[in-house]
Parts: sequence; C-alpha cells; structure tokens
Amino acid sequence: MDPVTLAVVRGGIEQIADEMDLHLIHAALSPIISETNDCANGFFHPETGETIAQGGYGLPQFLANMQFTVQRLIAIAAGQGGFRPGDIWIVNDPYVSGTHLNDIVMVSPYFVDGKLFALFANTGHWMDLGGSAPGGWVPKATEIYHEGITIPPLRLYAEGVRNDAVVAMLTANSRMPDQLLGDMAAMTNVFAVGRRGFDMLVERYGVAVLSDCVAEMLVRSEAEMRSYIADIPDGRYVFDDFFDNDGVSDTRLPIRLAVTVSGDSLEFDFTGTAPAARGPMNIADCTTRSMCFVALKHLFPDVPVNGGVFRPVRFVIPEGSILAAQRPSPVGGTTDVTQRVVAMVFGALGQAIPEIAPAAAFGTTGVVTVSGSRPDNGNYYVAVYPYPGGYGASRQSDGLVNGTPPGSMAKFMSIEMSEHRYPVRFGYYRIREGSGGAGARRGGCGTEYGIEMLADTLVSVLGDQVDSPPFGAMGGEAAAGNAIRFTLGGEDWVPPMRSKAEKVACQAGDMVHLASPGGGGFGIPAEREPGAVIADLNAGIIDPRTARDTYGVKGEVDRLVLDRPVYKRPRQELA
Repeated sequence: MDPVTLAVVRGGIEQIADEMDLHLIHAALSPIISETNDCANGFFHPETGETIAQGGYGLPQFLANMQFTVQRLIAIAAGQGGFRPGDIWIVNDPYVSGTHLNDIVMVSPYFVDGKLFALFANTGHWMDLGGSAPGGWVPKATEIYHEGITIPPLRLYAEGVRNDAVVAMLTANSRMPDQLLGDMAAMTNVFAVGRRGFDMLVERYGVAVLSDCVAEMLVRSEAEMRSYIADIPDGRYVFDDFFDNDGVSDTRLPIRLAVTVSGDSLEFDFTGTAPAARGPMNIADCTTRSMCFVALKHLFPDVPVNGGVFRPVRFVIPEGSILAAQRPSPVGGTTDVTQRVVAMVFGALGQAIPEIAPAAAFGTTGVVTVSGSRPDNGNYYVAVYPYPGGYGASRQSDGLVNGTPPGSMAKFMSIEMSEHRYPVRFGYYRIREGSGGAGARRGGCGTEYGIEMLADTLVSVLGDQVDSPPFGAMGGEAAAGNAIRFTLGGEDWVPPMRSKAEKVACQAGDMVHLASPGGGGFGIPAEREPGAVIADLNAGIIDPRTARDTYGVKGEVDRLVLDRPVYKRPRQELA
C-alpha cells in the first residue's frame, strides 16, 4: 500500500464526513442540532458494518453507536430485499440503535456500477416525538411508551420515493411538526453531500484502490490500538460507583466495572451493575460499548476513529441491567448514564495507567427542558439545556473549566439565541467557584446559572450526581456535586429526587437555579504549588478558606484579603 495514497484517501474520506457534519448543523431547524451539534455522520463497510470514518463536528457519543446500529440494520434489511439505490432507512428504537428515542438514525446505501460500496449513516436529535413530557426527557417514566413514539427500522425512502404515510405518522406525534420536517429534510439531503464526495474519490482512484485503502485503514487502526493496550500492565482493575436514584424510587443504583488487560486486548465486564431501573436511568448495550470506546479515545487520542479500533475489545454486559436495557425499560436518562460509563473507565484504568487517566469529569448532563406556548404568537416551543461542567485533573494539567460533557460534547445553547427564541431570561451564567476537586492538579470548576421564566412554562430536569460527586484520583479530592433549586412564587423548593423533576409548573418571574459539578482533583492537595493556589484565588476559582485549610497557603492569602479589590466583601465572608 502506497502510504501517500493511503493518507490522501483517508484524509479525503474524513473531510467528506466533516463536510456532512457542517451541512447538517447549518441546515437543521432545531437549535439542538444547529447550536448544540447533537448529530453525527459517518461511512460504514457494506458487509461488516464497521466504521470507515466519522465526522469530527458531531457528538463522540455516537462514536461506535452508529456502527452497531448499521450492523443490526444490515441483517434486518437482508430479510426485506436488501439495500437498493435511493433507499433511506430510519430507526430510533433504542434497543436497536441505542441512546434514546429523540436520536434518529438514518442509513443510505452508496452504489458504484450497481454494486454496494458503502453505507452512509447519520444521527440527529429531534426535539420532540411525543411522550408524556415535552422534549422526551421524562424523569418519572416507567416504560418506553412514556417517552415518545418508537420507530422500528423501516424505509423512509424506497428507491428515491418518500413514504409520506410514515412522515404523517411522525408529525402527528410531535408537538413541533414543522421543526421535525425541517430536521428530517436536513438529514436526508446531507447524504447527497456524501455521495458527491465519494463520486469524486471513485473517479480519481477507482473502486479497487479505495477498497484496499479502507481495509488497510482498519488494519492499521487495530494495530495502533493494540499497541497502546499492550503498554497497559496486565491485570484486573475494578471500580465501583452509583447513581443517586432512577427518578421514581429514591434508591441508589450501583454500577461496577472490571477491566481485564491481557496482552494487547481488553475486556470490559459490568457484572455487578444494578438490574434495569424502574425509572429512565437505563441505556442499551450498544450505547454502553460506544461510551467505553469514547473513554479509550480520550486516553489514546491519536488513534483514528474506525472499526479497527473496536476489534481488540470484548464486553460482558449483563442482559436486563441498567447498561443493557430491554423493552419496555425507559431510556430517557441515557444522557446521564452514558457520561458515567466514561468516568468508570477512567476510574478502573486509572489504577493501571495513572500517568494517563484523569480524575472524573462531571458525569451528569443534567438536561433542563423548558416548554410552553409563546405569549406573542401561541407557537409551541421546547428549549433544551444540557449542562456544561468541570473536567477531572490529570498528572499533566488542571481540569478544564466549564467544559462540554466529555461523553457527548453537546454545546450549551447561546444565551442570546435562547432569549430571542423563547420567553426566558438568564438571571446569571457564571463559573461555580470552589466546585473543582482539590489536588496537586485542581479539578475544573462547574457552572451555575439561573433561568427566569417570562411566561407560564413547564420545566423538567433529568440529572444525577448530587449524592455521587465526581471522584478524585491519586489522593485528589472529589468535586462538588450537582445542585438544583426552583424559586416558585418567591419560595425556594428542591425536588424530592434532588436532580430530577417532571413538568414543574412555573409562572412569569419563577426561576430554576442549576449548579453543575466540577471535576475531581489529581494528587495530594498539599503538593500543589503555592503560586498555582494564589492564581486560583485571584481568579475566583477557590476561596481564601480553601487556600488556607486545604492547600496550606496562609501569609499570601492574608495579604490578598486586604489588598485585592475582588476581596472587598465583608471580612466575615472570607474568614
């Protein structure tokens, strides 16, 4: 294989996937795609379903998930006449495609001279597909039917002809049918971008050379991943954690991971994890596997994203557990469960490779859904706000402050756009001081913000990590946990499930206050350099008490309290 040709072909395929990402983000009507980037595009092997390449602008959460969806769809399509030119398949069944009902997966075949050469796939979050709460996040759901309409794998387009009956069924079940149609058009049309790019590659290199390059890309990625795994000391590394509750019963849900390293292969064994929750804190097995790969990508970022990376890894995920949901278990909490799987991998492998694995990042997306009718025109709206928060520190650096969720990378909607679209006003949006875990390397701070309602609204919150804050590593301290509070009619109220509340009726002037966790600290706090502690103090990341009592920096703090304008508050608040 000519290395120059291989590099150019690989770069070309990845560029096409990136272009599809950007087209979808720019064309989508809903802000959760256009602002939050809750989408993905990729190319897959026509026979094995393995990932060939995936765009870099969508969510890592779909890293392997689309591969497993495509692999399952190949078998389903084979029983229904196979793939035909002009077909576009659609599915959101979480037990087939993973994640939750709002994540729509579409798959389209790509033919060259009448022969199937590749499968294109994309994922996009649709804002509302029915269900008992707007937006699909239903903290009190006890079965999948509470969360929206399920789409089994079927042809949305058959040989280029749209199935309008399917479209009518979907729009009839959505609170925002026009937005759904816009996002559907964006997702289906972006396949033309992929076909145009592949047509140019085929014209330049031919099918034989491209096929050889794809095979070589997978082989080389597998070899690279195996080389990284081989550097991890052999052994079995176990880590335990828990979810606060499932939104229905206030009972902890244990999660356990044992990682076994043997030569150049890995096994992820989740035996000991809680059985399926009654509430929505469940995910499908393919999503669990995908999040393990996201964690590995964080640890070994140089490895390209394709199916070869997944070959050295085996899984044991107990059927019917919270990590291998089966019908009719609800899965709306997937946005939180997925983030914690990433942290579990860090916690387990941190015992083997502490020089690489970080402490835990904030592990709750804490999705806030604000919905209602606009007072000016009566149009229905659903606003979705996924948490930003703090990242865990590592041996190399402090944790990132106010980062996107490390498992999904979903962005926070811009305040200006949000206030323009919806009858809300942000009372504040700021760094949550002191929320990062202390350590020789400090965890990143989370974020706190308050959303004021300007009209009658319904607010739902689905989060976690109030009782189970992000852990520290190598002597580092845990971060501050999640915190949610409503101000209703001038009175403060904390939901009974603390970070989970469904359809809270709010009036104009009411607020929801949210404070995301920070990231865990790394290393013993007393070993942090005094200059770094003073810098944190000057930046408002820690307070004087933490500088004195946790880090042992005293004289410099006394002078700062007296001299710096940021500390001109009453002395009793700083003592």
